[in-house]
Amino acid sequence: MLSNPHRWFGAGQSSAADSAKAGAEAAAEAIGGRVPKAVVVFASVAHDLPALISGVRAEVGPDAAIVGSTTMGELGNGGLTVGGVAVAALGGDGFTVHTRAAHIHESDPRAAGAAAAESLRGLHDDHKVLVLFCDGLTGHPHDIVRGAYSSVGATVPLVGGFGADDRRFERTYQFYGDEVLTNSVVGLALGSDGPIGIGVAHGWRRIEPPMIVTKSQGAHIFLLDDEPALDVLLRRNNFEGTADEFFHQGRQLQPLGLSRRNGEDIRVLHAGDDESRSVWGTADIPQGALVWLMEADRQALLDGATWSCTEALARLDGLAPLGVLAFDCAGRRVGLMEGGVDEEVAVMRDALHGAPFAGFYTSGEIARVRGASGVHHLTLVTLALA
Repeated sequence: MLSNPHRWFGAGQSSAADSAKAGAEAAAEAIGGRVPKAVVVFASVAHDLPALISGVRAEVGPDAAIVGSTTMGELGNGGLTVGGVAVAALGGDGFTVHTRAAHIHESDPRAAGAAAAESLRGLHDDHKVLVLFCDGLTGHPHDIVRGAYSSVGATVPLVGGFGADDRRFERTYQFYGDEVLTNSVVGLALGSDGPIGIGVAHGWRRIEPPMIVTKSQGAHIFLLDDEPALDVLLRRNNFEGTADEFFHQGRQLQPLGLSRRNGEDIRVLHAGDDESRSVWGTADIPQGALVWLMEADRQALLDGATWSCTEALARLDGLAPLGVLAFDCAGRRVGLMEGGVDEEVAVMRDALHGAPFAGFYTSGEIARVRGASGVHHLTLVTLALA
């Protein structure tokens, strides 16, 4: 736990089977006897979530803002927990904290993002960021982030993650005060008198040649280079078989890189249709976009983790990090199996110079800096505070 006269940050974890005990243990480690302003909770859906939040509240006191999400694995300095809980806490006069939650309505998902972003109202600190914790099973991730952007504009960065439920794909939950919500967006507006740094990196690399998305709608791609999209993907992967065989027995996930000024944003294709010869994922892929198939080995993914942490720290004006929130894609965890996750935590510890961190494996990451696109996949997003 690091601190300065005006700001402090701490992190804790627990694998206790009893939910109230797990929440209390992780929170107690994070606050270290101090009085927090905000507490961020990342927890498995395997827990009794109301009991877990009650355990957190008992430790952090009545005034701390509690926010967070359920996960596909929890991260911290102690490594990965599955079925556990990780907690980050911050406090001191140098931080200002506002929160707000909004329900996601199918007819207008942008309104939920805009409403959560209203947490920034009245925040006048020199440095500020909006952290979003979103339902991971919403069909409108881009719309939620666009709604938040429409409220805050280009001057305030956005970070965060879409929740998960340990691969059940049934229901994800968001934490807001003493409430356990679902189908919601929770906004944490964080102001600071110290610098804030954001890192975004993935480690994936292009497979040439590129392709043009010649027909798409939302997350659905119909044509690539004027050919049926499924046919193109099967040919480029030297795969003979059905869409189901390709996505569930072959590649499982097909990373697709969208050309951006500062590199590629990753989209994940995970299904296709043999009759329409189309493919789709969970996030918008605009018609006319230039895209590449992407590849990465374990070392490339580890390098991506290092780059994300290094980029976040480079924006702290030379100050040492107090702590970091990490939003890591569950797809990266799959690619880091058999000890790779331990390696990722180790390189993050090194890159962060031992600063405390807490985070989770998400079903999608949020990062919008300098006008960049807001929703990412197979990416590590880090938020560093000094």
